[in-house]
Amino acid sequence: MPYKNKGTEALIHHPGFSRSLPFALFILMLAVELSWSALQPFVPGLASVDRRWLYAIKSGLALLALIWLWPRYGELKKLPRSPSTWLAALAVGIIIFVLWINLTQSWALIGELGKGFDPRQDGKVNWLLAGIRLAGSALVVPVIEELFWRSFIMRWIDNPDFLSLEPQQVSNKGLVMSSALFAVEHTQWLAGLIAGLAYGWLYKKTGNLWLSIVAHAITNGILGIWIINTGDWRFW
Repeated sequence: MPYKNKGTEALIHHPGFSRSLPFALFILMLAVELSWSALQPFVPGLASVDRRWLYAIKSGLALLALIWLWPRYGELKKLPRSPSTWLAALAVGIIIFVLWINLTQSWALIGELGKGFDPRQDGKVNWLLAGIRLAGSALVVPVIEELFWRSFIMRWIDNPDFLSLEPQQVSNKGLVMSSALFAVEHTQWLAGLIAGLAYGWLYKKTGNLWLSIVAHAITNGILGIWIINTGDWRFW
């Protein structure tokens, strides 16, 4: 009989793994992107590759992981029925967008806002690059981040057997701590903290992760359209 590593098998089937892998792949590729210049001496031809296309790989890997693991996401099997909850998600998404583009003071940042993701080529917007960036941030990122930060981490802080904990039972400690961790993932830590609290509150209040995902997607979608229209690439 072939040897089976029970530890590895248990890890793969752990519910935390399925909610972490898409996010981890995204972060791994982000680390590669940030290390691009340092990697060039060791990888022949890398200097001639436009690293902006890494975003397509980054989003694509996360999307493939989501597709593979989708049957394990029981929290995504039911859509909310109440129109008022959808309106709440819409309102939260818009409010976070407004805060995001205004909370740029130095005290509200970790470091500085850099040049961001600039999809222009020869002075003109490369619409394929811009479209990939917009689609990834509005359609893929909200799903992987809400599965990881809200469905997993926020509940796990209160109970390692997090699937047994209903979202409505999450303590304020779980909400605040997960939001604080979510905040330090972003240069705009204050905007990230408020966003984490808002998306977490939606999940805690309604018990439906789709509303957090939709609010997050609205924020990122409107932000992306605003960035393309204003040319303020710092926010990407």
